[in-house]
Amino acid sequence: MQSIQWPAGYVPGFTDNFCSNEVIVSGLSVAQIWPLLVSPALWPTYYSNSANPRIYDSQSKELALHDRFYFETFGFPVEAEVVELIAPVPGQPARIAWHGWAGESESRLDVHHAWLLEDLPEGRVRILTQETQNGAPAKELARTVPNPMINGHQQWLDGMVSAALAANQ
Repeated sequence: MQSIQWPAGYVPGFTDNFCSNEVIVSGLSVAQIWPLLVSPALWPTYYSNSANPRIYDSQSKELALHDRFYFETFGFPVEAEVVELIAPVPGQPARIAWHGWAGESESRLDVHHAWLLEDLPEGRVRILTQETQNGAPAKELARTVPNPMINGHQQWLDGMVSAALAANQ
Protein backbone atom coordinates (compact mmCIF):
# COMPACT_ATOMS: atom_id res chain seq x y z
CA MET A 1 0.00 0.00 0.00
CA GLN A 2 1.04 3.57 -0.63
CA SER A 3 2.18 6.03 2.04
CA ILE A 4 2.11 9.76 2.74
CA GLN A 5 4.90 11.90 1.28
CA TRP A 6 6.29 14.22 3.95
CA PRO A 7 7.98 17.59 3.40
CA ALA A 8 11.07 18.58 5.36
CA GLY A 9 10.22 19.69 8.88
CA TYR A 10 7.04 17.60 9.04
CA VAL A 11 8.32 14.01 9.10
CA PRO A 12 6.58 11.95 11.81
CA GLY A 13 8.80 11.31 14.81
CA PHE A 14 10.51 14.67 14.40
CA THR A 15 7.46 16.87 15.08
CA ASP A 16 5.63 17.89 18.24
CA ASN A 17 2.52 15.82 17.46
CA PHE A 18 1.47 13.17 14.97
CA CYS A 19 -1.79 11.39 14.32
CA SER A 20 -2.77 8.72 11.84
CA ASN A 21 -6.22 7.41 10.96
CA GLU A 22 -7.22 4.93 8.30
CA VAL A 23 -10.31 3.11 7.12
CA ILE A 24 -10.80 0.45 4.47
CA VAL A 25 -14.37 0.18 3.26
CA SER A 26 -16.09 -2.05 0.73
CA GLY A 27 -18.67 -0.76 -1.70
CA LEU A 28 -17.03 2.63 -2.32
CA SER A 29 -14.34 3.96 -4.63
CA VAL A 30 -11.91 6.85 -4.61
CA ALA A 31 -14.06 8.59 -7.22
CA GLN A 32 -16.99 8.56 -4.79
CA ILE A 33 -14.98 9.87 -1.81
CA TRP A 34 -12.84 12.49 -3.58
CA PRO A 35 -15.55 15.17 -4.11
CA LEU A 36 -16.38 15.14 -0.39
CA LEU A 37 -12.74 15.71 0.52
CA VAL A 38 -11.80 18.44 -1.98
CA SER A 39 -14.98 20.50 -1.39
CA PRO A 40 -14.47 22.31 1.94
CA ALA A 41 -18.03 23.68 1.88
CA LEU A 42 -19.21 20.07 2.30
CA TRP A 43 -17.03 19.31 5.33
CA PRO A 44 -19.46 20.70 7.95
CA THR A 45 -22.26 18.56 6.46
CA TYR A 46 -20.55 15.35 7.55
CA TYR A 47 -17.86 16.48 10.02
CA SER A 48 -19.11 18.48 13.00
CA ASN A 49 -15.60 19.62 13.95
CA SER A 50 -15.33 21.75 10.80
CA ALA A 51 -16.88 25.20 10.42
CA ASN A 52 -16.89 28.26 8.18
CA PRO A 53 -14.76 26.93 5.30
CA ARG A 54 -13.95 29.18 2.36
CA ILE A 55 -11.55 29.10 -0.55
CA TYR A 56 -9.80 32.40 -1.29
CA ASP A 57 -9.46 33.82 -4.81
CA SER A 58 -11.20 30.95 -6.56
CA GLN A 59 -14.53 30.55 -8.28
CA SER A 60 -14.27 26.79 -7.88
CA LYS A 61 -15.89 24.95 -4.99
CA GLU A 62 -13.14 22.33 -5.14
CA LEU A 63 -9.58 22.78 -3.89
CA ALA A 64 -6.77 22.98 -6.43
CA LEU A 65 -3.00 22.93 -6.03
CA HIS A 66 -1.76 26.14 -4.33
CA ASP A 67 -5.27 27.26 -3.33
CA ARG A 68 -5.38 29.19 -0.08
CA PHE A 69 -8.35 28.43 2.15
CA TYR A 70 -9.71 28.88 5.67
CA PHE A 71 -11.69 26.76 8.09
CA GLU A 72 -12.16 26.35 11.83
CA THR A 73 -11.40 23.10 13.60
CA PHE A 74 -10.43 21.95 17.12
CA GLY A 75 -11.06 25.53 18.27
CA PHE A 76 -8.44 26.92 15.90
CA PRO A 77 -9.04 29.33 13.01
CA VAL A 78 -6.85 27.68 10.36
CA GLU A 79 -5.35 29.35 7.32
CA ALA A 80 -4.12 26.77 4.83
CA GLU A 81 -2.58 26.22 1.42
CA VAL A 82 -2.86 23.10 -0.73
CA VAL A 83 0.71 21.84 -1.26
CA GLU A 84 -0.03 18.51 -2.96
CA LEU A 85 -2.96 17.46 -5.12
CA ILE A 86 -3.15 14.42 -7.36
CA ALA A 87 -6.71 13.83 -8.51
CA PRO A 88 -8.03 10.28 -8.92
CA VAL A 89 -6.60 8.36 -11.87
CA PRO A 90 -7.19 4.63 -12.36
CA GLY A 91 -4.29 2.60 -11.02
CA GLN A 92 -2.76 5.28 -8.78
CA PRO A 93 -3.77 6.76 -5.43
CA ALA A 94 -5.30 10.20 -5.14
CA ARG A 95 -3.53 12.61 -2.80
CA ILE A 96 -4.19 15.96 -1.23
CA ALA A 97 -2.17 17.71 1.48
CA TRP A 98 -2.18 21.16 2.95
CA HIS A 99 0.03 23.23 5.17
CA GLY A 100 -2.12 24.89 7.80
CA TRP A 101 -1.29 27.44 10.45
CA ALA A 102 -2.97 29.29 13.30
CA GLY A 103 -1.84 31.74 15.97
CA GLU A 104 1.32 33.78 16.34
CA SER A 105 4.62 33.61 18.23
CA GLU A 106 4.46 31.15 21.15
CA SER A 107 0.87 30.17 20.33
CA ARG A 108 1.56 29.39 16.65
CA LEU A 109 0.57 25.98 15.34
CA ASP A 110 1.87 24.67 11.99
CA VAL A 111 0.53 21.46 10.48
CA HIS A 112 0.93 19.25 7.45
CA HIS A 113 -2.36 17.40 6.91
CA ALA A 114 -2.19 14.76 4.20
CA TRP A 115 -4.74 12.40 2.68
CA LEU A 116 -4.26 9.33 0.51
CA LEU A 117 -7.19 7.58 -1.18
CA GLU A 118 -6.54 4.26 -2.85
CA ASP A 119 -8.82 1.80 -4.65
CA LEU A 120 -8.14 -1.74 -3.48
CA PRO A 121 -9.11 -5.11 -4.99
CA GLU A 122 -12.63 -6.48 -4.53
CA GLY A 123 -14.39 -3.10 -4.57
CA ARG A 124 -12.71 -1.62 -1.52
CA VAL A 125 -11.28 1.84 -0.87
CA ARG A 126 -8.57 2.84 1.56
CA ILE A 127 -8.66 6.32 3.09
CA LEU A 128 -5.58 7.34 5.07
CA THR A 129 -5.20 10.69 6.77
CA GLN A 130 -2.14 11.70 8.73
CA GLU A 131 -1.14 14.99 10.30
CA THR A 132 2.05 16.27 11.84
CA GLN A 133 2.14 19.43 13.94
CA ASN A 134 4.72 21.80 15.33
CA GLY A 135 4.38 24.44 18.04
CA ALA A 136 3.26 24.81 21.64
CA PRO A 137 -0.40 23.95 20.88
CA ALA A 138 0.83 20.73 19.22
CA LYS A 139 2.75 19.77 22.34
CA GLU A 140 -0.39 20.33 24.41
CA LEU A 141 -2.51 18.25 22.02
CA ALA A 142 0.06 15.42 22.13
CA ARG A 143 -0.22 15.25 25.95
CA THR A 144 -4.03 15.19 25.96
CA VAL A 145 -5.71 11.83 26.65
CA PRO A 146 -7.74 10.78 24.82
CA ASN A 147 -5.96 12.35 21.86
CA PRO A 148 -8.38 14.87 20.31
CA MET A 149 -6.65 14.69 16.93
CA ILE A 150 -7.03 10.91 16.65
CA ASN A 151 -10.67 11.06 17.73
CA GLY A 152 -11.51 14.09 15.57
CA HIS A 153 -9.91 12.69 12.44
CA GLN A 154 -11.71 9.38 12.98
CA GLN A 155 -14.99 11.32 13.07
CA TRP A 156 -13.96 13.00 9.80
CA LEU A 157 -13.28 9.63 8.16
CA ASP A 158 -16.44 8.02 9.50
CA GLY A 159 -18.56 11.01 8.45
CA MET A 160 -17.04 11.03 4.97
CA VAL A 161 -17.70 7.32 4.50
CA SER A 162 -21.29 7.68 5.74
CA ALA A 163 -21.92 10.64 3.42
CA ALA A 164 -20.47 8.77 0.43
CA LEU A 165 -22.51 5.65 1.17
CA ALA A 166 -25.70 7.72 1.55
CA ALA A 167 -25.05 9.58 -1.71
CA ASN A 168 -24.54 6.32 -3.59
CA GLN A 169 -27.63 4.42 -2.45
